[in-house]
Amino acid sequence: MQLRLSRKLIFEDTLPENIGYVAGVDVAYLEGTSVAAVAVLDANTLSQVEVQVAHLKTRFPYVPTLLSFREIPPAYSAIKKLHRKPDVFMVDGQGFAHPYGLGFASHLGLILDKPTIGVAKSLLCGEVKQNVKEGWAPIKYKGKVIGAEVVTKQGTKPVYVSVGHRVTLKRAIEVVLECTGKYRLPEPTRRAHIAAGEEKRNLQSAL
Repeated sequence: MQLRLSRKLIFEDTLPENIGYVAGVDVAYLEGTSVAAVAVLDANTLSQVEVQVAHLKTRFPYVPTLLSFREIPPAYSAIKKLHRKPDVFMVDGQGFAHPYGLGFASHLGLILDKPTIGVAKSLLCGEVKQNVKEGWAPIKYKGKVIGAEVVTKQGTKPVYVSVGHRVTLKRAIEVVLECTGKYRLPEPTRRAHIAAGEEKRNLQSAL
């Protein structure tokens, strides 16, 4: 299914020239419950304008390379609550940089039919064979560039950026760097991670 769906991905830039809102998406877990958060930020100021959360019973086991089947249901539930319409969704996970070409960011992009970008904290597949230049280096897998190792902040570990859907890799890298503040992670996914963690703690205290 992932191989079939990956052929539907669009690697062309469909983002507006001036992005208004960027959303970050992240999912946390608590004793059989999936907790998703989506944080919408003003792309120019990186100020947070909306946050929505959702939690559902976890219905898919943890299987490496199949995380999208586990994370999309809660993420989609949180996204459906949004009042603002983001121009692009930045996902804490892989996009095309995936053994079957369909990480969480790409799968979500196809479901939403919206531009998505994968921003992962670790490399899932492929190799970075070149030194970082201009802040990034290509990730290659089976002779093809599938993403980029990006240094968002000097002195910290890189992040791994890949096309989710409806964006070029070049534009994806630009958006990630534009949305990075004083931390290693870009603000949209960092804020979503914080919101998911807060909701998880709220649920935990209610148990």
